[in-house]
Amino acid sequence: MMEKNIEISILSQIYKNTLTEKQFEILDEYYNNDFSLSEIAENYNITRQAVRDNIKSGETKLYDLENKLGLMKKMQKQEELVNRIISCLLYTSDAADDRIS
Repeated sequence: MMEKNIEISILSQIYKNTLTEKQFEILDEYYNNDFSLSEIAENYNITRQAVRDNIKSGETKLYDLENKLGLMKKMQKQEELVNRIISCLLYTSDAADDRIS
């Protein structure tokens, strides 16, 4: 299972255009830049509770989209397939080199 911070960070990049600019920025500051609720609240001149509400609603939206569309899961499967193909190609290349030598 992926760590929540990483998961939200990836999902926010995939579904960035579905979030409001403020939601994206708050999620980015919280998950990617490790800002506290207080720091974000001060930056946006809002309460800590408003920051928390923004984060929770953003997370909910991202998870809902991923459950419906599964884009992150598809990307992970594609990455695994590419890695397997690369491994096979390297193995084949190594085997060919052994036969030549």
